[in-house]
Amino acid sequence: MSLFAVGGAAVRAAAGTVPVGPDADEARRWMLRELSKPEYQAARPTWFDRLASAVRDWFLSLNFGGASGPPVLGIVIVIAVVVVLLLVAFLVFGLPRLRRRSALAGELFGVDDTRSAAALRGAAEQLAAAGNYAEATAEMFRAIARGLSERVITSTTPGTTARAFAGSAALAFPDHRAGLDAAATAFDDVRYLGRPGSQADYNAVAELESRLRMATPQLQAATV
Repeated sequence: MSLFAVGGAAVRAAAGTVPVGPDADEARRWMLRELSKPEYQAARPTWFDRLASAVRDWFLSLNFGGASGPPVLGIVIVIAVVVVLLLVAFLVFGLPRLRRRSALAGELFGVDDTRSAAALRGAAEQLAAAGNYAEATAEMFRAIARGLSERVITSTTPGTTARAFAGSAALAFPDHRAGLDAAATAFDDVRYLGRPGSQADYNAVAELESRLRMATPQLQAATV
């Protein structure tokens, strides 16, 4: 047997016992598997970290009068610009709370009404005491809609029907779906069909309003 044959056999034997290094694709897979571990993911900077770093770098790069960094005068200028922008935003958009309140008050089933749920409920009770069950039923149904809007559970927009509102409210209060459907029917009867209404219809809507006011919604209903 030649020396070269003996050497080749030795190399083949060694290759069978010594691990061979991975190729490029296998090494890439190993690296991705390692980096996907939770400890590496937790150490990655969040989008807020990257944003804060970018703002800091930009602020430190400012140059006022040939001096790098944020001198006192530069800080004052930046603060003044921010204050002006906030004032402009306030003049254009107004306070969020005021905008939210104005969005809650407005057209309600074809009537421009800015009263709160408590005011609507009080008006309904006075009408019922006077025997005007038709208007009392309509006002109490409006109190239900305005009350859920004030609680940001569901809301109405111009053109929303009583039936559509009842379906939206039932998403948040599925146990009261039948009561909401009946209340919407009673509202349509006295509001659009000219029916006189009854004490029983008013009492059912008033009881539903009281139950919904104390109930906890199961989910956030959509705007209709």
